[in-house]
Amino acid sequence: MTAAVVFTFGTPYFTGMSHLSTLDYLVPVNATQAGAAYNPTADPVAFAFAATATYVPQSGDWISGGWDANPSSVLYPYNAKILVGAGASGAAVLGISTCIVYMRVTDNPEIPVGIVGQFQVS
Repeated sequence: MTAAVVFTFGTPYFTGMSHLSTLDYLVPVNATQAGAAYNPTADPVAFAFAATATYVPQSGDWISGGWDANPSSVLYPYNAKILVGAGASGAAVLGISTCIVYMRVTDNPEIPVGIVGQFQVS
């Protein structure tokens, strides 16, 4: 039996943006397996944006994200990311609002889901 992967999500790099912008929303990530560093970039990552923290994201709420390596960070060597804004193809389009950001990593068999931040579009 393979040891479980342990994911730790850090604080997102920014918490708001203008509705005129298109930016990558980045969440620092650390992952270990049996105490050793684990590269999560082969694991699908997805994000959901909810109006309240009590809302449970449904299957249609999840939007695929991606990964970047962050070799300059010892604590969080990876960034999960999703493009947000109205200016690019494939971006998560958010209206002027404040929302709760959920992130899900699909590993095998673990599927950690966490509230990673609050995000404001003004």
